[in-house]
Formats: sequence, structure tokens, C-alpha cells
Amino acid sequence: MNLAILKSRALSGMKAPEVTVEVHLANGLPSFTIVGLPETEVKEAKDRVRAALQNIRFEFPARRITVNLAPADLPKESGRFDLPIALGILAASGQIRQDQLDRYEFAGELSLSGELRAIRGALAMAYAISQNPKASEKAFILPSANADEAAFVQNLKILPANTLLEVCAHLNTASGMPGLVPYVARHDKQRPEYPDFSEVKGQFKVKRALEIAAAGNHSVLMSGPPGTGKTMLASRFAGILPPMTDKEAIESAAIQSLSGQFNPSRWKTRPFRSPHHTASAIALIGGGSTPRPGEVSLAHHGVLFLDELPEFDRHVLEVLREPLESGHIVISRAARQADFPARFQLIAAMNPCPCGYYGHPSGKCHCSPDSIARYQRKISGPLLDRIDIQVSVNALRQEELSRFAETGEYSEAIASRVRKAYDIQLKRQGKPNNQLTAREIDDFCLLDESGERLLKEAMARLMWSARAYHRILKISRTIADLARTETIRPEHVAEAIQYRRALKEN
Repeated sequence: MNLAILKSRALSGMKAPEVTVEVHLANGLPSFTIVGLPETEVKEAKDRVRAALQNIRFEFPARRITVNLAPADLPKESGRFDLPIALGILAASGQIRQDQLDRYEFAGELSLSGELRAIRGALAMAYAISQNPKASEKAFILPSANADEAAFVQNLKILPANTLLEVCAHLNTASGMPGLVPYVARHDKQRPEYPDFSEVKGQFKVKRALEIAAAGNHSVLMSGPPGTGKTMLASRFAGILPPMTDKEAIESAAIQSLSGQFNPSRWKTRPFRSPHHTASAIALIGGGSTPRPGEVSLAHHGVLFLDELPEFDRHVLEVLREPLESGHIVISRAARQADFPARFQLIAAMNPCPCGYYGHPSGKCHCSPDSIARYQRKISGPLLDRIDIQVSVNALRQEELSRFAETGEYSEAIASRVRKAYDIQLKRQGKPNNQLTAREIDDFCLLDESGERLLKEAMARLMWSARAYHRILKISRTIADLARTETIRPEHVAEAIQYRRALKEN
């Protein structure tokens, strides 16, 4: 038979659509053609496949070879199609059996010696295969280097191979005989490790604000002089977030896999991304001719920390406005569109003025009021309005930094309170407070008469927007959940109000 058909996967955003690899051998002058919107990496498979087959002592047919990657309107990139193309040529030329090909899906890049090299997005492809109703009848053959990450997907048989020759031997093995061995996951079940809050001296007000943020999935802006512990506090924030669920862990790991950054040892560890302030808008939000996830997506179900916030280019910061509200990013290009999740918690830090010492007890600051205002205006009003909690980080006294000073509360104790409050929210509304819609706010964030009066006075005095009003209600609801009370009390509203003060008033 001169035709062989195999299955593989492409990558399109977070999705991994099925690709049918059809290989046909015909009479005529020898040629090798790949059709079906192949990009440069796929076109170069011709040379890799030819050399690999010859080096493992298979015959490369001197015929007219046509490889079709269907569907034809789906762009194909990366070297993951090398393995199915090579197997298709061998099957179509009768050098390996093809009666069992429909039981497998294949992905892998070939070296010239026939070894299988790691590919990008293996976890996303394995997850897509597992969603197929007939997934229990199929196995996924891929490079051994990718087996560990693909094995995080449940109910899918993973067959790792080191070389093309091993795959061919497996396909030629008679039924019931040993071939490739299914991969058995040996994932470490230890708890994720994060830096501990006990290492941070003082700053009890800021720690309280971060506890509220962790419990309700709120974003935070910390403003204070250099050396007050803003970065230290932010780097420990992920350690007090609720533990990741299996679904969250798979989604987060799949995005890391798409960018080739997944590390199996960090399974169920909340991602912490801290891009430099010179990062471009595309680096932050994602993009490229073949859309790749940016920092906001790599921080999915984790923390995006932006240090020195006003030093970021203003138009770069503006791209954060939509994902902060919607929790996903749609990257549109002329030939394709990619949708990446971006449900992250924004933790930002900034100095209060250009020199950094405005409000410092030392009186070092000599910035004029105009320069301070210009510096703070680098953060636009619409973006600032979307940051739930804005808190000042004051300089510590020497006695607070002394080794004799009281040790701060451990992250484990804070995380325990956060987890209890988070569980209350899931039981009540099925989502964290920050994701409540306007209708749900009316249902779950009810205030008594004194609380309404207090909030009304704050709205009138501080000239808040409707968005700020709703965010105050959400923060108040989180504070009440931490206090384990069903009703929102005036003291909860009062505490929430102090976290929405304008920067110049901090």
C-alpha cells in the first residue's frame, strides 16, 4: 500500500487540535513535498527525516513523496511532526507494519542520527488527547524527555521512546509481545516550598493587606521608600495562597509547557513571574507571528509581580487593564487567533517619588510637588482604579530590625486563615470574591445601614468611580470572611476603605 495515515497534534494557543498526517508514495521523479500550511521548521523536516532514516539503516524510497498535514487551513509549526512523517514514509513503503497506527498519536523531533528530541507543548497535547471520548483506546508516543510532564495527565497511556528505531520496533512487534513500556509517573508529592513571611520583620499592616488579597484574589500596589521590604513581601505572597487544585495545576503547567519552561519538580507550585521594567508589551501580554503566551499567562493561577511600576513604559502597563478584568488574553493575527488564560494576581511595588524618599523619616526627599505628581501619574487612572488594594510600606525603625525583635508570623499560620476564608467563598458562590459580578455583589455583599452610610461618605469625599465602589464591597466581603462572619460590619467597610486611598494621600 502506497498510503499511510497517522495522527498527531498542532498547537493553537492553549488548544492542541488533531492533525492527520497523510503520506503518499507515487511513481515519478524522486521528490519530497509537505503541504498543509507548514512553517519553516516543518518544511525542514524533509532533511531531518531523510538523514534519520538512512542513518538507522532504513531505505529512503526514491519515489515521489507527498505529505499532507490536515486540516489544510491550520498552520503547522515546530519539529513535532518529524516522527509521524518518518513513520508514515516507512509504513507507506512497507518497511514497518501499519495495521496498528490508528491506536496511537505521535509527536517528536528527530535528530540526524534518529534520536528523539524534546518538543514544546507535550503536556498541552497530552491533555487534548485525554479529552477525546476514545482516549482510553489510544496511547501517546513521544520523546522520553517529555514523558514526565505528559504523565501529569490522568487516564492516558504514555509511551516514551529514545529513538525512531525503538518506535519502529514497537510497531513491528507482534500483538502481546513487549515493546515500548508505558511510563509510570514518579512525581514527588511533597508540599511546594516558598519563602516564609516570618523572615520579614515588622510591616504588620502590609502583611494584613496581603492576607486579605490572598484570601479574596485581590490585586495589590505597595508604595514606599527603597529598602522597606516591598520585594521581600511580594516574593513570599505565593506561599499564603490556597493550594492549587488539580485542574489549576494542569492549566498552569500546560502554559509553561507551551513556552518550554515547565519543570516537573514545581508541580502544584504557584508560578511567580517578575519581568524587568524594560519588558515590551508583547513580552508581557504575549504575541509573535506564531502567538506565544506572555508573562501574564505564564503567571496564570499565580503571581505577577511588577517591581518599580512607574518605570514600565506607560503603553506596556495599559495592556494589563483587560486581563485584570477578564482573566484571559486574545491575541489576533492576520492568519490566526490565540486565546490564552491569564487569571493572575497582580502585586506591584513602587517608590512614592523619583528619588524614592518622599515621606521618609530622614527627610532625604527634595523632589518638588510637581515632580512627585508627574511620577505618580505615570500610572494611569484606569489602571490604578483596577488595583484593589493600595497600601503604603513605611521605613522600619532600628529596633524593629534587630535580631532581638519579635519574629513575624509564619506563612503556614497566615495560609491557614486564607484557606478557611477561601473555602467559605467557594461554598457560598463557587468563586473568589474578586470575581463576583455586579449581580452577585448585590446578592452576597449586603451592608447594614451604618455600613452604607460610611461607604456613601467615603464615595463623596474621595470621588470614587462605580468600579471602586464595587471593589470596596468585594474587599469588605473578604475581610468579613476572614473574620468568619456572615454579615459585613462597619469595621470591615472601614478597613476596606483605607486600602483604596489615593497614592498622594498615603
